[in-house]
Amino acid sequence: MTWMRTGSVSGLLGVALVFTSIGRMGAQETQPAPSSTPQSALPADNKEAKEDATTPSNPAAALVVKDKKGKQEYTGPTTVVELPPAPMLDEEGKQRQDPDGKLMFNPPVRQQRDKKGHPLFDAQNKPVMQTKDNLGYDENGKKLHALKEKPPKTVSVSINHGTLTVDGLIGKAALNYEIKDLKYVYFYVPGIGTTVVSNDPFPGAVEQKHAFDDKTLTVTVGEHVLQLSSDNRLLGKAPESAFVLVDKSFLVPTKFPVMGYGPIRVAPYAWPGSKNNELKGAVEAPPLPADLRPTLLLQPCPSGQMRTAGSPTLPGQTAAPHPCVPIVQGMATATSANQVVPPSASTQVTK
Repeated sequence: MTWMRTGSVSGLLGVALVFTSIGRMGAQETQPAPSSTPQSALPADNKEAKEDATTPSNPAAALVVKDKKGKQEYTGPTTVVELPPAPMLDEEGKQRQDPDGKLMFNPPVRQQRDKKGHPLFDAQNKPVMQTKDNLGYDENGKKLHALKEKPPKTVSVSINHGTLTVDGLIGKAALNYEIKDLKYVYFYVPGIGTTVVSNDPFPGAVEQKHAFDDKTLTVTVGEHVLQLSSDNRLLGKAPESAFVLVDKSFLVPTKFPVMGYGPIRVAPYAWPGSKNNELKGAVEAPPLPADLRPTLLLQPCPSGQMRTAGSPTLPGQTAAPHPCVPIVQGMATATSANQVVPPSASTQVTK
């Protein structure tokens, strides 16, 4: 009985040892075999590929980064490109002037902003400029809308086969003017001076009633009567007043009367050319004497060009050549808040 108990205990111990060995072997099989090559010895190509995967390929993506709190922070350009104002031209390609004789310019063109208030660039990284129909957004991301301004009231006057007389004597004939917006009309007569006439009051002018009457404009200067007549009605059906100012100090180097018109009420005024006379019949009339013929209107310049600046040519003077030349575009400026930052000379823009 004693042997049998000892034998059964030994058998149980043997079985337990067998199961323990099997468990250890199974655990060793589930563990991965250690690599003989360290991780730092990876090929160089694999390292570069890993770095490329973490670096954005689009440079524009680098303009927005995340701060410590996870917010996106814009790090791109903050200045807005602004083009210099372009000259405002008339029908002859000359730069316009205001009533006081100062040169006039179109409003400057600025770069658009995106919905977040940042300067807007196109796919080629060029500034996108504002247009008449698209102003972009302001610095706070609010959509900008063009102001709907009511166009100012204009008074157009068509002078066809016009004649200027002084005390009944013809001083100028074959006058043909298409005045899109009547501001001032000028009559220069030797010995009298320059008479400035308008259909609206202006400083220093005196009203003369019923001066505009159907197809004629008649004003009195001292003891003299100046009259402009046309084949077309000048203003309305009813007579209207004219406001007249006489400038005796301004002289024109000519012995014969001349006429001009424009938006300026100060010397040297404006003396645009007249259009060619249109023949109404098949028979051509004999030419007028040179002293009675007006200077002809210059042809408009092509788009993007203007006539060279210079002293105005007065009636009676030999006109200096003023050819059409390309409009010089000044360097664009970059503005940020209340300061102006000069950009590089190679700045390009997309209109």
